[in-house]
Amino acid sequence: MVESRKSTQPPGEFVNLSSDLIAGAEAAAEFTGLTARAIYHLVDRGQLPVARLGRRLYFRKSELAQVFSSSQSRAA
Repeated sequence: MVESRKSTQPPGEFVNLSSDLIAGAEAAAEFTGLTARAIYHLVDRGQLPVARLGRRLYFRKSELAQVFSSSQSRAA
């Protein structure tokens, strides 16, 4: 079963999925600079866009970048 959150990608803007996809919380942690535990926590709280395939988590770099850039702009 695949579970997916609503895409935050603007309509009409296409990104090459193979270069945009991150497989696993460890890889997402490395990309964002957070710990894997923090990634799992944010996913559990519904604060990160994620797709699940079995037990594996898949993230899009473009969506993670958008989430963290918008959270930084709100903190400023």
